Amino acid sequence: MQRWRPTACEEDRVKTRAFCRTIMYNSPCRKLTGLVGVSILQSLENAAQARLCSSNLVQLCRSSSSKWITFQHCNFLKRQYVTKTTEGCQRAKPKQEALTAPLVDRHPHLQDETVIRQVQQISAIDQHPSSVQSSKETLTQDTEGASSEEDPSTAQETRQWKEIKVMLGDLPGIYARLSKIRLTALVVMTASAGYAMAPVPFDPSCFLLASLGTGLASCAANSINQYFEVPFDSNMNRTKNRPLVRGQISPLHAVSFAAACAVPGITLLALTVNPLTGALGALNLFLYTCCYTPLKRLSITNTWVGAVVGAIPPVMGWTAATGSLDVGALLLGGILYSWQFPHFNALSWNLREDYSRGGYRMMSVTHPALCRRVALRHSLALIGLSALAPALDVTSWTFPLISLPINLYISYLGYSFYRDADRSSARKLFFCSLWHLPMLLLLMLTCKKSRVDEEDKSMAHS
Repeated sequence: MQRWRPTACEEDRVKTRAFCRTIMYNSPCRKLTGLVGVSILQSLENAAQARLCSSNLVQLCRSSSSKWITFQHCNFLKRQYVTKTTEGCQRAKPKQEALTAPLVDRHPHLQDETVIRQVQQISAIDQHPSSVQSSKETLTQDTEGASSEEDPSTAQETRQWKEIKVMLGDLPGIYARLSKIRLTALVVMTASAGYAMAPVPFDPSCFLLASLGTGLASCAANSINQYFEVPFDSNMNRTKNRPLVRGQISPLHAVSFAAACAVPGITLLALTVNPLTGALGALNLFLYTCCYTPLKRLSITNTWVGAVVGAIPPVMGWTAATGSLDVGALLLGGILYSWQFPHFNALSWNLREDYSRGGYRMMSVTHPALCRRVALRHSLALIGLSALAPALDVTSWTFPLISLPINLYISYLGYSFYRDADRSSARKLFFCSLWHLPMLLLLMLTCKKSRVDEEDKSMAHS
């Protein structure tokens, strides 16, 4: 007969209970020591139970190690379902396959015939033309997808950029978008205003030739600008539909169109109008294509260079009428120079995401506070330039008075844009600038001083 011996855990438990009894009944502070002893007893009992559970778990694993499932028994190609057993462990049971699967595998030809018969029956039914066309499109897409999977080289070729075939009747619209026809119309309008403001008799033939030459030079400059900016315009929502970006015409075609506009335009200005106007047109073409366009990706000074480019057309109109560079021409250029800052800064404020995506360094992107200050500063400068016009004998003193309301209004919108710095104020300032410039030039034209009036006054004084 074997005698019963207590285990290590039971011996520890007995010792701790005896220790706690001695502490509780031998110390003077029985309550405090009793609480401490009870807490120590509970902690030791928990530790003993945890040790016992761990030892039992190890013994269980050693005794039934052959019945446990390992990763080698798992079949990852089929879905597994776990079922409980009475022995206390888990086993994996594979999902039962469908009963019809072996039949389908044994008779693949029957499956193909059924598919063919179904297609023949569907094709015999009268369908709507739109549904037939959509089904054809889906079939073609499926065949294209299958061919691309089979032949990766052909799929790579289809993903490449290809030039779109354009009909001859679409070329005028493409040329209009290539030359930025609305911007070109604005340039021609300011040049016409400069010609009309000159204090000389109006010559229709010279006016038409000057307007045509200025328009051709502007078309050439805009076309070359788009030719240089194709990889950057493709990243912007505002310019991603331009002809060169979409591949409607080739780059050689665009450069040929620009040359066909630049050479006759500059020649027309230099030979039929006067050499000074031709030189100003060539200078403006050079500044826009070779200075302003590359500076857009280098520095924010591109805005000031672009303002100079926009200020030259009214000067060209003045020199086309007079043949000389007078103070009135510089005043018109100054008005156009200052007007462009509230116009373009407000426009670029709402296009900051596009400009940053395209990699252009604009004031609205890199220096937003400076962008708003410059717009406000030049909005206020329009008031001073309008007051300077009668002092230079370009207009009468009526012009500063009648132009003061519209100048104050654009200055107020410029201040709102400077203060709020939001899209709404920028949009209001931009749309105001669109009608402000034609209105200001029209008021200046109605109040201009002619050279005939000055000669009459000088004869009366003499």
